[in-house]
Amino acid sequence: MLQVQFIREHKETVLAGLAKRNFANAESIVEQVLSTDENRRATQVALDTVLAESNTLSKQIGGLFKSGEVQKANILKEKTSKLKDESKALTEKLTGLSEELQQLLYQIPNVPHASVKAGSSEDDNEEIFKEGIIPDLGENALPHWELAKKYDIIDFELGNKITGAGFPVYKGKGARLQRALINYFLDKNIEAGYKEYQVPHLVNTDSATATGQLPDKDGQMYHATQDDLYLIPTAEVPITNMFRGNLVQETDFPITATGYTPCFRREAGSYGAHVRGLNRLHQFDKVEIVRIEHPEKSYHALNDMIEHIKNILRELKLPYRILRLCGGDTGFTAALTFDFELFSTAQNRWLEISSASNFETFQANRLKLRFKNKEGKSELAHTLNGSSLALPRVLAGILENYQTQDGIKIPDVLVPYCGFKTIS
Repeated sequence: MLQVQFIREHKETVLAGLAKRNFANAESIVEQVLSTDENRRATQVALDTVLAESNTLSKQIGGLFKSGEVQKANILKEKTSKLKDESKALTEKLTGLSEELQQLLYQIPNVPHASVKAGSSEDDNEEIFKEGIIPDLGENALPHWELAKKYDIIDFELGNKITGAGFPVYKGKGARLQRALINYFLDKNIEAGYKEYQVPHLVNTDSATATGQLPDKDGQMYHATQDDLYLIPTAEVPITNMFRGNLVQETDFPITATGYTPCFRREAGSYGAHVRGLNRLHQFDKVEIVRIEHPEKSYHALNDMIEHIKNILRELKLPYRILRLCGGDTGFTAALTFDFELFSTAQNRWLEISSASNFETFQANRLKLRFKNKEGKSELAHTLNGSSLALPRVLAGILENYQTQDGIKIPDVLVPYCGFKTIS
């Protein structure tokens, strides 16, 4: 969440940033934050004054009893009794105001980076890079869901039988290709200096709140209500929360992590042709990269992440493009996001396969993730994350773009991981 001090000192910047996002009632909620914070600070001052006076009187009472001035001491004791009642009321008020302030701050998204353009939807995103050759597959090209059925490698009906729509079953070479992609992505990330972690697939409310999924995405998460645990929508949540509450040293940067997890998203309201097959699932596999960075180096780190993802797609020889998201399409927690999309030739459309984002201090403020700077003062770190990569649409792109009349070729870089060159 945004820091109150930042909102107070940069109110116009915050409002301009929220306008880029088309955030409704921005001025009203910002004014509520500022007035609540002013009330909270005034209450804190009043409480501190009462407590200081109470402490002073307590010392005087002790001295009066020692000198035998019992009557004067008892008068002061009555006064301290009233001060205790007053401090109790002020403490309760302060707790209420602090909670009210936090709930207000939870509603405000991050302020977009200066390079983010205003916009209302994905149609306003900027294409900043494109690379790769789109193959000419001819008129008989099949979409991946038909290829999956033809070669018996993914069974959507079986997944529907077991669980429901959006939970496919990978079979035979389809399962092996899925596992090959996971291992390949992890190996590439490890080679680039990311430390691998295996993390829980459920998180508590504190973790989901710290990275910004709650309360913003509450309706999109699967909730195990009896234990009050949430199935993770991305490995970003448990990996980033490993550092929640930490005070790290400046010399610890960069802190890098990668991990593979299944991801679970309810995707409420998703329907139509664009969600067929692997295009949009309720359970899918993803390999994530996370960075904790010094604020002065976080955008350099974001560029490194982008180049790293580019390198993976070049090795897979898949046509892709990069979009800088507009304000209206940028996620709640992000200051700047770049989406990677590959071209699905059989569907004749672009499919998002990765997002790389810098959250600046937005997550770190909720995480209470700080570092000691050169002056020895505590300062919020910057957090970043990216997909490298989300598997379903990468797999869809491979099946569609590598299809031939004789079967589906496997990208050369994956053959050592798969143990086979074609699916036929």
